[in-house]
Amino acid sequence: MILDWFDKAPRRILGLVALACVAMLAFGLYLQHVVGLEPCPMCIVQRYALVLVAIAAGVAAALKPRGAHLAGAGLMVLFSGFGGFVAARQSWLQWFPPETASCGRDFYGMIETFPLRRAIPMIFRGSGDCTKVDWTFLGGSIANWSFLCFAALLVIGLVLFARQLRRPVRRSVSAPMAA
Repeated sequence: MILDWFDKAPRRILGLVALACVAMLAFGLYLQHVVGLEPCPMCIVQRYALVLVAIAAGVAAALKPRGAHLAGAGLMVLFSGFGGFVAARQSWLQWFPPETASCGRDFYGMIETFPLRRAIPMIFRGSGDCTKVDWTFLGGSIANWSFLCFAALLVIGLVLFARQLRRPVRRSVSAPMAA
């Protein structure tokens, strides 16, 4: 029943994914600006991954060709896998905090000061603020819920990609031109 949507309405699925990503980003901004939680470097990277998933899904939803849906689903898998990896790493740091807690400077400061090849490892080495659990819902931290959301987006992207890949290509048969 729901799998039929992946076959018959891939644009609707992609549009819902883009909308869900925008809603999650809005919730993150609410937590930051209204509740007062400051995001750590790993949280910022997860936001960027979520933005990329939203853009990939939104653009693919706006386009009609099957190839666009395949590309959008493939990019969704790639970006949500990356975001899920970062969220899993942050969850690990929260469950098993290191002895010395220093998250270092913020994400923007790292990018401005260091070349990208040095800044990226520094971001993933995050500890300190990255290990701090400021907010929980049903026993899970923001990083835990972020991982679950990225995992769901990854599964949706994989199912959409597989279902669109096995869908037969429709070729329009045009009538022969009369001479």
